[in-house]
Amino acid sequence: MKIAMVGTGYVGLVSAAGFCEMGYRVTCIDIDPNKIESLRQGTIPFYEPGLKEIVTRNSEARRLSFTCEYGPAIREADVCFIAVPTPSQEDGSCDLSYVLSAAKQIAQEMSGYCLIVIKSTVPIGSTDLVKEVIGKTLEERKLSIPFDVVFNPEFLKEGCAVQDCLKPDRIVIGAENTKSIEIMRSIYSPFTLNHDRILVMDVRSAEMTKYAANAMLATRISFMNELSTLCEKLGANIHDVRVGIGSDPRIGYQFLYAGIGYGGSCFPKDIQALLKTAEQAGVEMPILEAVEAINQRQRLHFAQKILSYYETRGGITGKTLALWGLSFKPDTDDMRQAPSLTLIQILLDQGAHLKLFDPVAMENAQKIFPPSHRVAYAKDEYEAARGADGIVLLTEWKQFRFVDFKKIFADLKGTAFFDGRNQYQPHEMAAKGFNYFCIGHTPSSPLKPLEEALQIS
Repeated sequence: MKIAMVGTGYVGLVSAAGFCEMGYRVTCIDIDPNKIESLRQGTIPFYEPGLKEIVTRNSEARRLSFTCEYGPAIREADVCFIAVPTPSQEDGSCDLSYVLSAAKQIAQEMSGYCLIVIKSTVPIGSTDLVKEVIGKTLEERKLSIPFDVVFNPEFLKEGCAVQDCLKPDRIVIGAENTKSIEIMRSIYSPFTLNHDRILVMDVRSAEMTKYAANAMLATRISFMNELSTLCEKLGANIHDVRVGIGSDPRIGYQFLYAGIGYGGSCFPKDIQALLKTAEQAGVEMPILEAVEAINQRQRLHFAQKILSYYETRGGITGKTLALWGLSFKPDTDDMRQAPSLTLIQILLDQGAHLKLFDPVAMENAQKIFPPSHRVAYAKDEYEAARGADGIVLLTEWKQFRFVDFKKIFADLKGTAFFDGRNQYQPHEMAAKGFNYFCIGHTPSSPLKPLEEALQIS
C-alpha cells in the first residue's frame, strides 16, 4: 500500500515515519521547498527523541520520500493523509485554510478512487467541508471519481510521539461506510497485533473526541493549579493532595501535577477552538472558560512570587535571574504557548536581567527573545546560575534533577529558588541554603495582591 502524507510538520512527519516502520511506502508532500530539501538531507525540523533515526532508516530503505509535487504522489497513492496546521485565528476559531487547500490540491490530481484521511485537528463538521471541496473540484474537472473522507485524529504527546505512534493506546476512526472502515483497519492492523485498539464511530463524534480529550486533560491541569493556590493560602501541600486523590482509581494520577500551566501547540489552540465552536452553536461552556482563565492566571501567580520576593530586597530592576528550561515541556524544542514566554516578558518589563538555558529549545527561544544587554543565553544550567540573584525553573528537564547544588549555591549571588514545576523537595532545598518557592505549598514570604505586584491597572 502506498500512502501520501500532506504536511511534514509534527503530526505528518511522525505519522509518516511510523507507517514506514510498519513497511508502508510513504511520500511526504510539503509546499516549502527548503523544508523538503532539508528533510532529504536528513535534517529534522524539530526535536523529537528517536525520530531522526527512523526517518533516516526508512529514507535509506526508500520507503520514505519527500516532494513538493502533489501530482505523482497523489496519483500513485491508495490513501492520502492530510496533516497540515490548523492554527488559531484572532477570534480563537480554527483556521481551516490549509486543510481545505490540501483537499483541493488532492482533488485536482486524483485519477482514481482515493481515501482521504484527515489527521489535522479540525472543528466538528470540518470533514463535511472537505468532502464538499473535493466534490466541487472534481465537478470543475468534469470528472466523476469515487472517494471517501474519514477523520483519524492523532494522539501524539510531544517528547514521546514516536512511541505513541508505533504503540498507540487507541486509534479513533470516524467513517461513514464499510469500505473506508475496512481500508483504515487494514492500514492500522500492524499497529494492533496484540489486541484491537481501533474505535470506529461516526465522523462528528470522532472530531469531538479529539477536542474532548485535550479539553479533559487541560481541565485536570487547571483544576490542580486552582487547588494549589488554595493550598498555599491554607498551609496544605498540593503534592500530598495529588497522592490522596490520585489513589482513587476513578481519578488516577495522570495530569494531576500542579505547575505554571499548560502550553504547546494543542491544548491552548484546541480549548479556544472548542469554545468558539460552542459560541457559534449558542452553547455556554463555563468550565472550559475557567480552564483557560486559570491557565493564564497561574503564570501570573508564579510571577507574583518572584516580584514580591524581590520587592522587599530593593526591587527586581537590575537583578539577574537564571531561567532553567524554556520549552513548554521536556523532550521538545517547542516554544509555542510556553509558560516561559509569559514569565520572560513580565520579568523583562519589570527591569530584570535574564540568563536563559534550555537543553534543546534555545535556538527557537532566540527567535522570540534575541540576545541583548538584558537577555543572555548560557551553555548550561551552571553558567546560567553563575552570579545570578536567583534561579527560576520553568521546564522540568531530567538533567535539572541531578545538578550539583553545592557548586550552584557557591556561584550564586542570591539565594532564591523559584520552582515552577515542583521538581524538588522544599525541606531539602531549604537545607541547602535556598529561599525556596514552589507551587501549592505555603510560601516562605508574604505575597502581595497580584495586581499590585505586577502593577496592573
